[in-house]
Parts: sequence; structure tokens; C-alpha cells
Amino acid sequence: MYFFTKGLIILIGSTAVSLGINLFLTPYQILDGGVVGIALILHYLYKLKIGLMIIIISIPVFIIAWFKYRAYFYNSIHGLIASSLIIDLLKPVRNLVQIDAIYSAIFGGILMGFGIGLMLRFQTSTGGTDLIAQFLCDKTGINIGILIFMIDSIVIVVGSLLLSSSTLMLSIITVLVVGITTSIMTSYA
Repeated sequence: MYFFTKGLIILIGSTAVSLGINLFLTPYQILDGGVVGIALILHYLYKLKIGLMIIIISIPVFIIAWFKYRAYFYNSIHGLIASSLIIDLLKPVRNLVQIDAIYSAIFGGILMGFGIGLMLRFQTSTGGTDLIAQFLCDKTGINIGILIFMIDSIVIVVGSLLLSSSTLMLSIITVLVVGITTSIMTSYA
């Protein structure tokens, strides 16, 4: 029963993340931080598949996880594969919702934060830069939250320089909403 429940949570969480990206972020070239943000930049610039890019970018992260954080590897590989596949499968829903860009940033952040938070509650995730931050935290002693914030900030600033100035403001809103929603989801266990 545990594996069925965890599988269902991964499916629901991955679908929420995918809908957040496809319905709300991509129509306005809004970024998220971390690996998803890098994949979005590559999609906006070169029309590459977001889910496929997430998997490719995550390979080095998961190699580190295999050797240094085996539990992280096992708890995240399913979420990574499921969310990446669903992101690319749900591509046809893009441009289905037509709302103001600022609301799109907020709703996209809520859906993504809900999906991420739900998966975290069941000790799974989509992988990503959280592991890099954990690895750097272990090596430097810098707080993991600060490291994640720094990585996300770098991704958003670089992406905004490559895309547009409106991308920066909308992406900041999205990252804040993702963080708040994820915190709410994980604080009521």
C-alpha cells in the first residue's frame, strides 16, 4: 500500500508541477530556479523539450547522489522521471489559459509549490539543485537555504539577461510563491 500511495503522490505532484510550467510559466517566458529554470531557458532560446532537458541536466546531480547521497538518489529518481515525462506530455495545454502575466506567475508558482511540497511530504522530490546545495553545504558549512537561494538567483538573473527584463520580475514572483507554497505544504505533516 505504501508504494501505491507514494506512486500516486509522485503522479499528482508531477502533474501539478507540469501544469504550473505548461499553463502558466511558458506562455510568458517565466523562469523557476535551479534545474527547471535552466531547462526553461534552453526551451525559450532553442525550443528544446523542457522535460528532456531536466533529465539531461540532472544526470551529473544524480551521479553525485549515487556515490554521496544514495537515499536521495532512490527518493528522487522516480520524481525526476515522472515529472519530466509529464512536463513534455502536457505540452499541448500551453496557451490554453489566457490571463495577465503577473497572475500567471502567481498561479504557476502555486501549482509548482503544491506539487513539490506534496512530494516532499512523502520523502520524494524531482531532484535538482537541492542536492548540489546539500553537497556545497556539507563542504562549506553555509546554510542550505541560502545556497538554494543563491543558485536560484543566479539562474533567474542569467535567464533574464538572455530573455527580457519582464522575465526577471515575473520569475522573482514565481520563485517566492513556489517557496511559500512549498513551505505551507511541508509544515502541516
